[in-house]
Amino acid sequence: MNKMGSDPKTQAKEVVIRPMGDDADFVALTAMIHRAYKQLADMGLKYWATHQPVEDTKKRAEGGETWFAEHEGRVIGTVTLAPPNLGGERGWNTPAWYSRPGVATFGQFAVEPEFQRSGIGSRLMEHIEGRARKLGAAELSMDTSEHAHHLIVYYQNRGYRVVGEADWRPKVNYKSVILSKTL
Repeated sequence: MNKMGSDPKTQAKEVVIRPMGDDADFVALTAMIHRAYKQLADMGLKYWATHQPVEDTKKRAEGGETWFAEHEGRVIGTVTLAPPNLGGERGWNTPAWYSRPGVATFGQFAVEPEFQRSGIGSRLMEHIEGRARKLGAAELSMDTSEHAHHLIVYYQNRGYRVVGEADWRPKVNYKSVILSKTL
């Protein structure tokens, strides 16, 4: 059981979703992200978030709108939303799907392990889906390892569908599937 009890509706009410501020502690945020991705690392999947340095956490967080889930003053979840693309490249080895006009993306999505499966991730997802709509996105997309079946099912249950593949190797050790949701 997590620290907020067993009722996900009660838990979600006790969490505040807020934008990242100037006072963000990237060392603590990086450590939380590493803990959140540890289960994937234990599966042998080398997600960037399993080992990224603090500098990359900061760069990724500042590369879009980063949102925190906060409980009793502690950041227990995060996600970074990149606004809809206008058709340009987003960086190294950008999948074609991400370069389509109207496609927003998100990443660095993490919830502190002791608070997982309590509705916090769903709250963060609902928030960024709403923000993406407000920013004019027609689609919200992300990618995950083709071997992370539990995550693929999680996103499919939220209305995401597989629209392609991405290959970020050698930065990671797997091929990814791109999932997208029409907003």
